[in-house]
Amino acid sequence: MKRKVAVLRDESFSPHSVEKDRAILEEVARRMDIGEVIGEKELMDLEKRFDDCSLLLSMGRLPQTLSFLTGMMRKGTVVINNPKGVENCARNVWQRVMRRMNGPLPPDDGPFGHWVKRGDGAARERDDVVYVPNGESVDECVARFHKRGVMRVSVSAHVPGDVVKFYGVVGTGFFRFCYPTDDGDTKFSLERINGSAHHYSFDERRMKVVAEGLATALGVDVYGGDCIVNENGQFFFIDFNDWPSFSRFIDEAAEAIASMATKRLEKDGQ
Repeated sequence: MKRKVAVLRDESFSPHSVEKDRAILEEVARRMDIGEVIGEKELMDLEKRFDDCSLLLSMGRLPQTLSFLTGMMRKGTVVINNPKGVENCARNVWQRVMRRMNGPLPPDDGPFGHWVKRGDGAARERDDVVYVPNGESVDECVARFHKRGVMRVSVSAHVPGDVVKFYGVVGTGFFRFCYPTDDGDTKFSLERINGSAHHYSFDERRMKVVAEGLATALGVDVYGGDCIVNENGQFFFIDFNDWPSFSRFIDEAAEAIASMATKRLEKDGQ
């Protein structure tokens, strides 16, 4: 039987979420009888030993990891998430794709302040996502990003409303959402800018359709993100990521991911 390996992302990509990220990957691995769960830096040390691998379940984001996974796909290994899809989850990329889809993004400008965010990938630290109130300089904030070496940034208007986190697995029917202010489980506590959720009504089905459409366009099967839902029920995508922690829905998510991966293996005859 060919090997199946699960690859945990480097801790630098899991701010305040190291154990949560490990938990979802290990739960999927358990359901699929995958005995090897390794870190992506360890993967680089062992890469010459993976020629017999039929499946790589990977949360990895390091450039060398994505390059290795791309090579393994060319050899016929099933890789989830697709490394190109992971690259496409960089903010500047997914926002560009969303605009082509005429998807719901916040306006560039507005009367309630602005957000300046790292554009070349997922946020790694609190300073990668900054709220700039009206009266403060967006240009100065952007300059601080550049001084840190982050040259690609995204600027958008602040939208008042509920912060809604969503999670999905393409093609499985699994799609869930929650309000992080309900239980206070947040990464950088930035949800306080929007305040406690009012639980404004919105079209849940349409949110799923837009999210799954974006995930499919990007080429990523296991995804999550954040929306703002305003008092009129309009929603605006503000974040989109490959393979989140699913911490509030870990059992359901693990089952969906394992089912999707198993079907992918069967389709490829492995």
